[in-house]
Amino acid sequence: MLALVSGVAHAREMEDMKVARLRTLDKVTARTVTFEANVGSTVKFGPLYIKIQACRKASPVEQPEAASFLQIWEVDHSKEAKWIFSGWMFASSPGLSSMDHPIYDVWVLDCLPEKTSQGQAAQKENQQQGEGEVKEGEVPSQPKMKEGEAPDKSSVIPGQ
Repeated sequence: MLALVSGVAHAREMEDMKVARLRTLDKVTARTVTFEANVGSTVKFGPLYIKIQACRKASPVEQPEAASFLQIWEVDHSKEAKWIFSGWMFASSPGLSSMDHPIYDVWVLDCLPEKTSQGQAAQKENQQQGEGEVKEGEVPSQPKMKEGEAPDKSSVIPGQ
């Protein structure tokens, strides 16, 4: 019994951060864009909209980890919105909770206390017109949920 107790992993303390650093990939064109976006904001990449709900990072004395709660939906040409992903993504383990899309990938790189000038410059390098952080009034509606459907893949909240 003592061996079981000593082997239990302890929840690590994580701090809320204001900015998420995300990388996106268009698998058809191999175009990547690194975004730095404020928590609570929405980022557009191609037809995808990425809402950053939270971003948490482990303390510097802990093993490095950053996690962000993202809600991602796609708006097609007919303005129909469809859920793609909703849940926590982890920087150290992108395959643990990944978005499943045939054309696009999104993953978390880091959580930051504020935007960096280096990150903003890199973002503009590969960003196409209309992409990036979307103003609050210009964000299209999130998809409607069907009865019994939950938008989140995981209810586990890192650092809680």
